[in-house]
Amino acid sequence: MNVEELKSFCRGFAGATEVLHGAPTNVLAYAVGGKNFAYFKTSEPEKWRFSTRVSTDRFVELTDIPGVKPARYMGRFHWVTIVQVEHFPPAYLAELVEWSYRKALGSLSKAAQRAIAGDKEG
Repeated sequence: MNVEELKSFCRGFAGATEVLHGAPTNVLAYAVGGKNFAYFKTSEPEKWRFSTRVSTDRFVELTDIPGVKPARYMGRFHWVTIVQVEHFPPAYLAELVEWSYRKALGSLSKAAQRAIAGDKEG
């Protein structure tokens, strides 16, 4: 999966929004109900590095893989950064992003979750 395909995948979730934040953060963030579930760094030297939230168990597993590291400032919350998404197994990457989306969605109120589910059906 390349960067463009991953961006499209992130946009495809029900209620997902894409927001480009300029300096000083320089990130392209994906959120549901205002809760981030993934982001890309948009400035050099880390341009197009991808970060997503993972479970505690997956965090330990993933940070042992070359090219995956704890996300800067967010590692303590179990976010990982994948340096080159093109070299990461696409099915595994999709699974990680979907888990992060569901985690963010689950943190919303039941009413907000129903509204988002309604958006998908409508």
